[in-house]
Amino acid sequence: MTLRKISKNQPENFQFTKESLEEVNDIIKKYPTGREQSAVMPILYIAQKQNDNWIPLSAMKCIAKILKMPYIKVYEVATFYTMYNLTPVGNNFIQVCTTTPCMIRGAGKIVEACKEKISKNENELSKENNCSWMEVECLGACINAPMMQINDDYYEDLDKEKALEILDQIIQGKKPKPGSYKGRLNSEPENNRKTLLDLKNASR
Repeated sequence: MTLRKISKNQPENFQFTKESLEEVNDIIKKYPTGREQSAVMPILYIAQKQNDNWIPLSAMKCIAKILKMPYIKVYEVATFYTMYNLTPVGNNFIQVCTTTPCMIRGAGKIVEACKEKISKNENELSKENNCSWMEVECLGACINAPMMQINDDYYEDLDKEKALEILDQIIQGKKPKPGSYKGRLNSEPENNRKTLLDLKNASR
């Protein structure tokens, strides 16, 4: 696992907007009295969405005050999970899964594409300042490996050439179509299924 990098450029203050604070309060209400601190993970995500897709230290301190918990505990959660971005990531955040299923099907080539098109190092903004990338653990699309996630969308069944094409579109401000790049439907087997072909007889 790559060591989490904390941005050196930190805003002094962070406050939730009126809309975000309403979301925060709605989430807190879902937890029993005395267990409100359990809301820390979804509230961190709200802070991230509000702050251009990354969480500054001042946001963690704000959350700690709201939940009446030690700041270090909020920090520990934010720095443990890769879903929380601790540095500016630009409008497009690319996560490349390099866990075993993706790795053995060519995830290294997707990483190469990111290094060529975005930046040589993880968590660095591209020269266009509109995207960054990082390696992450399993994103749950193992059967369609290798894959990458861009913001909330999955791009699956990739090779280096297809990854480069997608990244070119992202850099140009376009939105490439998400999903399988082999024309696979959902997570169906390649070249159609191999079992239960005769469902009528199988049900007898």
